[in-house]
This record gives sequence, C-alpha cells and structure tokens, in this order.
Amino acid sequence: MATLSSSSPPGGLVQRVNGALRRVPIWPVYLLGALPPFWWLYLGLTGGLGVEPIEELEHRLGLLALQTFVGVLAVRPLRDLLGVNLLRFRRALGVLVFYYVACHLLVWLVLDVQILGQIWQDIVKRPYITVGMASFLMLVPLAATSNNLSVRRLGPLRWRRLHLLTYPAAVLGALHFVMLRKGWQFEPLIYLAIVLILLALRLRRRA
Repeated sequence: MATLSSSSPPGGLVQRVNGALRRVPIWPVYLLGALPPFWWLYLGLTGGLGVEPIEELEHRLGLLALQTFVGVLAVRPLRDLLGVNLLRFRRALGVLVFYYVACHLLVWLVLDVQILGQIWQDIVKRPYITVGMASFLMLVPLAATSNNLSVRRLGPLRWRRLHLLTYPAAVLGALHFVMLRKGWQFEPLIYLAIVLILLALRLRRRA
C-alpha cells in the first residue's frame, strides 16, 4: 500500500502568503481603492443604478466604507490568530475608509439635500445622521495624521492614543447603518456584530 505524502504544514503556507504580501507594493491599494466612487458615479449618470441613483450611490459608498473599516479592524486579529500579516496595508485601508465616507457625505450634501439650511436640521433632528456625522468627525484627525511626519511630530505614544478613535468611529459607523435601516434588519446587525467582535478581540489583546 502506497504511503500518502504529508501536506505542507499550515505554518509553511502562512510564511509563503506573508512572503508574497511583502512583495506587493502599497500604491495599487490606493489606486484601485480610489476607483469605485467614480465608476458608480458614471453608472448613476448613465442609468446603471436604478430608479433612485442618488440613494443607491449613497448606500454603496457607505457600505463600502463600512466593509473597508471591517478590513482595518481585522488586520491585527488576522495576524494574531492566523499569522497572516497585513499590517503594512492597514494605513492605506484606513485612508480609503475616510475617502469613502467623505464621498458618501458629499453625495448626501451635494446631490441629495442640496439646501444648506436643511443640512443642519437633518444632522440635529435625525439621530442616524447625528451618529454618522460623529463617526466622520472622528475620522478627520485620523486621516490627517496617517503619515510618517505626523508620527514623528506627535510621537509614537500620542499618535497611538489619537488613533484609538478608530474604535468608537467604527462602532458609530456600524450603528449609523443599523439606524438608517428602518426596523431591525439582518444585514446591518451582522456588520455591527462583526465590528463588536473584532473590537473585543483587540481589547482582549490589550488587557
């Protein structure tokens, strides 16, 4: 009876994956990540987003921002639990989160509301918009300091403390999605649960 050859150990596979990831440049992440808003805007202008193109464009941008945020939060648990190291891509993903949220906000401001006086009323009177704006405002200093110069000026400790805003911003972003959908719908709750689980893993690691 022929003997079966043993397969490569998981550790060997992880090393090969990490070796391949180290050879991947970071700039394509920015380039490819910048394309979806422009493509969806083109679809909206040419009738490819259905009968409510502005609403659909807002939804797609917001959902992509949340999905990318989940990716940012998953980087550390992936390394700790599976050994897959995506840390060098985390800053790029974080910048893309801000980019998608900013595009989501611009569509709402420029194409949806359009009336300046109505914007403040919506922020104050609609809790889901209040929560979403709070999340966006937390992302502003994170995006502004996502560079090596800011790390040097702030110092590593202050920079890390500032970037703890990532956690409440992610929770508020997921909560914004839950509140946006009327009633307790399954999809937003799944995203909120994933965000909370990833944060729990991070907090457990820090404990």
